[in-house]
This record gives sequence, structure tokens and C-alpha cells, in this order.
Amino acid sequence: MYKVVIADSSCLIALSKIGELEILNALFGNILIPKAVYIEVVVQGKGRAGSEEIKNAKWIKVENVKNKLAVKALQINLGEGESEAITLAIEKDADLIILDDFKARQTAEELSLTFVGTLAILQKAKSKGLIKNFEKVLDELRKAGFRYNFKLK
Repeated sequence: MYKVVIADSSCLIALSKIGELEILNALFGNILIPKAVYIEVVVQGKGRAGSEEIKNAKWIKVENVKNKLAVKALQINLGEGESEAITLAIEKDADLIILDDFKARQTAEELSLTFVGTLAILQKAKSKGLIKNFEKVLDELRKAGFRYNFKLK
């Protein structure tokens, strides 16, 4: 069981777009997001998918990152939200971080963080019976503009 799970914005937005944000709560309970992710999705993304869902989800907790220097260093190659998510994962000794961006995943791997992406979350939800029609959900995700390299067998 994962005790501390950190999420970046891409998963939150993608799952909100297809009406499946609650999967995160069903799988992990509370999710932590850094302040930069909250600002990106809720404040800057006002009126877009995920904004109201994230704002109103009591199980999504916003945390301030303490190590601003680490965030700045990571921002050389990553966005602010990803940089804060990775830094928060280190600070909180997270069991899991949810990242979709390739560079962010590479960085997480270099830092020995355990990570998954949105597709792995959906596969886990399918295996737990939370998703009945996996192919339909993947199709909705694609139609919502989520890009992935994944072939169904």
C-alpha cells in the first residue's frame, strides 16, 4: 500500500477530462500536490478541465515545497510543477510519484524515485475492477488530447 503519493498536473488534468479523477482516490486515498501544480491546474487553468475538480477534491492536499534551491536546479530541464513535484516527493519520502513527462520521469529515475504514469494508473484501476471498459477509457483519453505510445494487444 502506498502511504504518500505525489501527483503532477498531467495526470490530474487527463483523468479530469475523461471523468475518472476519482480513480486516484479509490487507488491511493489522499494525494499530495505541490503548490505549483495547484496554481497551474486550478488558478491558471480556471475554467478548464481539472480546475474545479482539483479545487473541490478534499482528498487532494496541497503542500509547500521547502527546498526552493532544488526546485530551481530541476527547473533547468523541467517545468515548475514537475520540479516541485519531484522535490516534494524527496522531502516527503514519497512511496510513489505520478509523472507523464519523459524528462521528468528520467529525472525521477535518476533520483531513485518510484514513479508511474497515467496509463499505469488506469491499468491498475482496471486490474482492481474500477474500470469496466479499458479500451473505451483509453479512447476517451486519446480523444481528450492525451498523447501516448501504447499498443493494445
